[in-house]
Amino acid sequence: MIKYSYLKEFTTHLKLERGLSENSVAAYVNDVNKLVQYYEQFEKQTSITEIDHAGLQHFVSWLNDLGMLANTQARVISGIKAFFNYLILENLIKEDPSAMLESPKHNRKLPDVLSYGEINDLIAAIDASKPEGMRNKAMLEVLYGCGLRVSELITLKISDLNIQSEYIKVIGKGNKERIIPIGQTALKLITIYLTEVRVHLKIKKGNEDFVFLNRLGTLLSRISVFTMIKALADQAGLNKTISPHTFRHSFATHLIEGGADLRAVQEMLGHSSITTTEIYTHLDRGYLQGIIKQFHSRS
Repeated sequence: MIKYSYLKEFTTHLKLERGLSENSVAAYVNDVNKLVQYYEQFEKQTSITEIDHAGLQHFVSWLNDLGMLANTQARVISGIKAFFNYLILENLIKEDPSAMLESPKHNRKLPDVLSYGEINDLIAAIDASKPEGMRNKAMLEVLYGCGLRVSELITLKISDLNIQSEYIKVIGKGNKERIIPIGQTALKLITIYLTEVRVHLKIKKGNEDFVFLNRLGTLLSRISVFTMIKALADQAGLNKTISPHTFRHSFATHLIEGGADLRAVQEMLGHSSITTTEIYTHLDRGYLQGIIKQFHSRS
């Protein structure tokens, strides 16, 4: 069995210096272990320092032959690159064999989007006479009005609401904080929920600061939000497969269709890369055609 050193030190580097979560560290280590598995099975090198660019290209071809999806291959390659970058940082190798390694091209799936009318139909399908009705209305308005991820919605705190200034503070992926404007409709529904519904709940210790709670006075689960939205789609007769993330996609698409700056949308969504946000510029072909007809001199 080939002995690959430095993996333990790489793990420590990821945890302490880069501050990654246990799950992220495990993913990186798993990616490097795939490389180790390949070299143990097919190559003759006995040292990590002997791996070259050609060998890594063969490794990527092997991943493809295994039937691994392009986006999964891209993630593995990202992990491999991080490992060799670490070796360079520590002066353990002189040249990075992964520097020119390209990830396979893959088509980004365009997300489903709801129209304004469909969003209104979903919210109108909520029975506001029930205790959870006002909560659910407020939740959907926040999902659509602020473009939150479902994890950000269920962990939203009262202390992060600034009702007077009309913005909320959100802790997103990677523990990154961002400030998002919130509309008056969402704020009005949150206020009604807090003052007329939530005050009657017997809140369990440790949940006092969370905005949205279940009937037991504890944090909502992601599954409960998914289930609620699916039931509303059925009630509204909506022939689409939707989830909480559909509201986030709709938020971004409607902003960009309305002429919002891409960088501003990136900031509100909490995307680390502008390329992630750019997907929304390709959603509505009719909208783009209209822009060309309206503004291009040849149209």
